Amino acid sequence: MGSERSVAQHYTHGSLERAISDALRAVGKDPNNITHADLAGVDEFHIGGRQATTDLADQIELPRGARVLDVGCGIGGASRYFALERGWRVDGIDLTQEYVQVADLLSRRVGLGDAVSYREASATALPFPDARFDGAYMLHVGMNIADKKTAFAEVRRVLKPNGLFAIYDVMRESNGEFAYPVPWSSVPDTNFIESAVTYRQLLGAAGFKVEKERSRRDFAAEFFRQLRQRMVEAQAKSGPQSPGLPILMGVTTPQKVANMVALIDRGVIAPTEMISRAI
Repeated sequence: MGSERSVAQHYTHGSLERAISDALRAVGKDPNNITHADLAGVDEFHIGGRQATTDLADQIELPRGARVLDVGCGIGGASRYFALERGWRVDGIDLTQEYVQVADLLSRRVGLGDAVSYREASATALPFPDARFDGAYMLHVGMNIADKKTAFAEVRRVLKPNGLFAIYDVMRESNGEFAYPVPWSSVPDTNFIESAVTYRQLLGAAGFKVEKERSRRDFAAEFFRQLRQRMVEAQAKSGPQSPGLPILMGVTTPQKVANMVALIDRGVIAPTEMISRAI
């Protein structure tokens, strides 16, 4: 549990709801009267944001009304997207209590409180009965899970037979030296990044068959190019900015982005999609 507490501490903001609300007010939005679109810049904490979520969704075939598990839900951006656009009933879990609380609050504010629910829990001890879900996904979460073997076995346990498990994680592509901080870790003790080969092995051992795999290196490079450009433009402008990921990443955002870009450019890491099915 030591590493999990450290991971939760890494993400804890302390006054996250207030920071998001203040950013919304600064651009003329009432935090109590917002839409899902108003949160698009801040609520999907993974490379590519909303576009990455939609790209992954295009590969997941589940009907409206499907019961789906979000492993590492963050502040709920992906779950709200899937509830709104796909009509799924999503249960999210996360180690960070503040994220769970903010996810619930934001979902109620955009009118999706009945379609999503969140609880503080570990991926290695899911608080759900066997065969509860039609599908599951995790987006940029595995890098913070030390015991992926147990986590994948837990996901398999709560999935129905033939259930889908979609992953979009940052994975190692070489043994190059790592640079800190990165968005998911400021120190080596909370960085549990693995290669796609290791993911396939662990998924197979847990009872999954990998059906699709895709490196999104080029997509990530373009995303960060555009992100850096927006950051430069924002610094040059006066006045308030729309809510964005710097709220979550804090004052070290520029260094985290720079390190991520360098690691991707050097071929050390790349975000990777992996779609598997319970067998």
